[in-house]
Amino acid sequence: MTAHRSCELNIDEYYTDEDPITNKRKYLADDRSDSGKDLKKAKLETKALKAKRPGFTDERYNETSYYIENGLRKVYPYYFTFTTFTKGRWVNQNILDVFAREFRAHPAEEYERCIKSGSLTVNYQKVDTQYKLKHNDLLANVVHRHEVPVTNDPITIVHMDDDIVVVNKPASIPVHPCGRYRHNTVVFVLAKEHNLRNLRTIHRLDRLTSGLLMFGRTPRYARIMEAQIRNRQVNKQYVCRVEGRFPEQTIECNHPIEVVSYKIGVCKVSNKGKNCSTTFQLVGYNEKTNISVVLCFPHSGRMHQIRVHLQYLGFPVKNDPLYNHVVFGPEKGRGGVIGKSDEQLIHDLINIHNAENWLGMDGDSELMPIMKDVDVVDEGKNTPPGFKKNESVMEQHQQQLQIKSRQTNQLQLQYDSGMNVSTQTGQDVPDMDFDAEKLTHDPHCYECRVKFRDPKPKDLIMYLHAWKYSGPGWSYETDLPVWANVEWKEPE
Repeated sequence: MTAHRSCELNIDEYYTDEDPITNKRKYLADDRSDSGKDLKKAKLETKALKAKRPGFTDERYNETSYYIENGLRKVYPYYFTFTTFTKGRWVNQNILDVFAREFRAHPAEEYERCIKSGSLTVNYQKVDTQYKLKHNDLLANVVHRHEVPVTNDPITIVHMDDDIVVVNKPASIPVHPCGRYRHNTVVFVLAKEHNLRNLRTIHRLDRLTSGLLMFGRTPRYARIMEAQIRNRQVNKQYVCRVEGRFPEQTIECNHPIEVVSYKIGVCKVSNKGKNCSTTFQLVGYNEKTNISVVLCFPHSGRMHQIRVHLQYLGFPVKNDPLYNHVVFGPEKGRGGVIGKSDEQLIHDLINIHNAENWLGMDGDSELMPIMKDVDVVDEGKNTPPGFKKNESVMEQHQQQLQIKSRQTNQLQLQYDSGMNVSTQTGQDVPDMDFDAEKLTHDPHCYECRVKFRDPKPKDLIMYLHAWKYSGPGWSYETDLPVWANVEWKEPE
């Protein structure tokens, strides 16, 4: 790797004030004489409260710890209180109906039990299941939280100085808390294990996407980088592995992309969508596997842009669990032909998710309303270099990766090479052995009563990798993943 420099019930984002002595949250009193004023007041209070907490506290980081099992990073279950103000669409609806409809992590019977037991409260007061939600109601739900396992591949540092931290994010790990992920996120791992705290997210990657990820270490530098992105001064290169024989000529896809559903995170090419553009360039094709390795140059930052454009072109990412699926029709959405309404598509996706447990409902989409317009680059300056030049660079990396692929223990190799974050930040590697004494069990916890299978290796990776980012006076790149080698064969 080289460097050169010249967003389950995800309502944790809204906090009430805390008593400085008891550290207990206090409900912000309101006056419900005027519902319109109450709603405005709630929004102002929420904005003020969020502004007070730029990072997380030691109490948050110490809620639980990690252990390694079957090659997965796992989190010991822990008690956690979710809090949020009532959303406008919930007003005058039964609390039980809202939870059963909006939050599908548990069945309605479980939310009914929580309400009756008092672990799910309104304004920190016990209510009945028929309670009608009001503007500015504060909901609090105490849960025995189980997080989803992620890969134990290490987060490696590409570059670090007083202003910025650049890492190579493994696939399967979300950038920061969202959905069912909290401690199993890049932000929490860097803070808990490597003392890299209060990092400012400059951009983001989807959970299953691996590659280069930048964090600002100071508010000032984060703003500088964000301004460069907004002003389209940042160029990005991704590499992917797609089905079929990709054309040898450079392909420019300029079709607009529409978000079909933010809730489950699904998009499609549509004339009603937002303008965007992606350039694609073939690196190589393997006739034996009918797989192409392709370079991607996104000129805008729409949600799932590369994946959706590849689907439209008829060359979906080989193992994309969402956009490489017949739920989009017999042609898997090629040419934008889906053959069903958006409502039917969403319905089918949810049903398939319940049956196959693959849909990317991992919280990524919850961050997109904030981040969807951030990842943009300069359309005029980002002209892809010549194919021969890229092919040469890729071949050099592929030779290195062929050597790496013969290593039987990639994790140990990276630790021995001094490339892990702990070594570079001077922090000791924590004890990751399983400790039965740390494993808590709650007789009322739904997830304690259900045994979930560990994700398989194929569930933890997608062949899409953020390879290079560059801007005025700086550039960063990661090593290429093993699958970027055109001759690489997928394990049986």
